[in-house]
Amino acid sequence: MTDGMIRKAGVFEIVNHWAMSITFLVLGATGFGFLFHMEKMNVIFGDFNRMRTVHNWFGVAFSVLVLFKIVLYLPHVLSFDGDDVRWLLQGGGYLSKNAVVPPQGKLNAGQKLFAAVIIVAGVAMAASGFIIWLMPGVKRWLLLSQLAHNVSFDLLVFAIPIHIYLASLASPGSARIMLSGTVPLAWARKRHAKWVAALESKAAVE
Repeated sequence: MTDGMIRKAGVFEIVNHWAMSITFLVLGATGFGFLFHMEKMNVIFGDFNRMRTVHNWFGVAFSVLVLFKIVLYLPHVLSFDGDDVRWLLQGGGYLSKNAVVPPQGKLNAGQKLFAAVIIVAGVAMAASGFIIWLMPGVKRWLLLSQLAHNVSFDLLVFAIPIHIYLASLASPGSARIMLSGTVPLAWARKRHAKWVAALESKAAVE
């Protein structure tokens, strides 16, 4: 905490966030491209076989990024408590300017839920993708994997726009977290009071 600012995200977390966003976009484009034989996509990737190859290897990168995401966010997801439940019941304060929501940790309840969705859907997409790629002859596993792959993708396509809206227009100041990693201390005290209090208590002891 310096000059009225506090670091909320480190360089590794920011890089992981943007790398995962880019790989997901490429996976979505290539997946639709070779699955539905979208000829216009060949201008970018060359042909459908190359598109599938790009999809597979970006899937490997996505899988590694999901593992990093688990390391970064699973402890927060598992710390879900009563304040988080009450935060959700009040809609996080987004539905009323006068709402007084329970104090939150480094991630609010909505961010914890989104992280849980990313982890669950990401693991399902990665595991099913490897089966589709490496075990195409096992029909039973192939059908289940295709279902899991598609449902997981649809879940992320639904959740990500909501996340983008809530992390930008609905909560001014949040977007800078994944750009500079820092936010004003007063902003953090208002939205993540428990986290700031814990940091200040730790600093006082040290």
